[in-house]
Amino acid sequence: MNNPVMRAVALRLALLAAFPLAAGAADKVDTLVQVGEQRADEGAAAQKQIEQMSDQAGDIEAEYKQVLKVVEGLEVYNGLLQKQVDNQTAEMNALRDSMDKVALIERQIVPLMMQMIETLGEFVSLDVPFLTAERNDRVERLRAMMERSDVTAAEKFRQIIEAYQIENEYGRTIEAYKGTLDIDGGKREVNFLRVGRIALLYQTDGGELTGAWNQDSRSWEALPPETYKQAVAMGLRIARKQVAPDLLVLPVAAPKGAAQ
Repeated sequence: MNNPVMRAVALRLALLAAFPLAAGAADKVDTLVQVGEQRADEGAAAQKQIEQMSDQAGDIEAEYKQVLKVVEGLEVYNGLLQKQVDNQTAEMNALRDSMDKVALIERQIVPLMMQMIETLGEFVSLDVPFLTAERNDRVERLRAMMERSDVTAAEKFRQIIEAYQIENEYGRTIEAYKGTLDIDGGKREVNFLRVGRIALLYQTDGGELTGAWNQDSRSWEALPPETYKQAVAMGLRIARKQVAPDLLVLPVAAPKGAAQ
């Protein structure tokens, strides 16, 4: 009998049955019953509060467990972030070391590059005088480049190596180009024929004058037209890819010591 009202009625009936002849006791019985009912109601209210508190405690426990899961997830996430930070710190330290090494290499390579440029300029001045202005301009551009802060050391070195490669290529090619030359005290328009570095010749447009550079005397010398006019003219046509390559008879400087 869990119902508080039913318990109160039963209590009242029990009291009436116990005191059937006491007329004045009825009021007391009613009072006792009312007190019992009041206490039963209070007990029911207290039980309800207990049940509500139990439900609230369950909700709080569930929320607490959920918060624990969130905290665990954050700990895992923070651990991952810490590893990333550690890796980035290690990479930054490695990069800093690399930059220090690059700075050291740059300090060491700059004098070498300057020496390479000066050597190239000296070589051009002592070489067979073909495309002199173009080659000297290339050297001057390299010198100016070395003073520029917006060009990296790697790019400077690349351009210097490229200039050396261009000079090296001259020794394996044949080329024809126009230019001016002092002949007998006057400037003449001529066609130059360069055969590697072993021969540099010229011929006027009409073919009336033909000559060659003498590297030993470092001067231009006239060539007999009956001997070299046709050969030089053919060489110019070959260099311009107007005819197929063929054998040419041209004056070349003998290697030093060949006559001994």
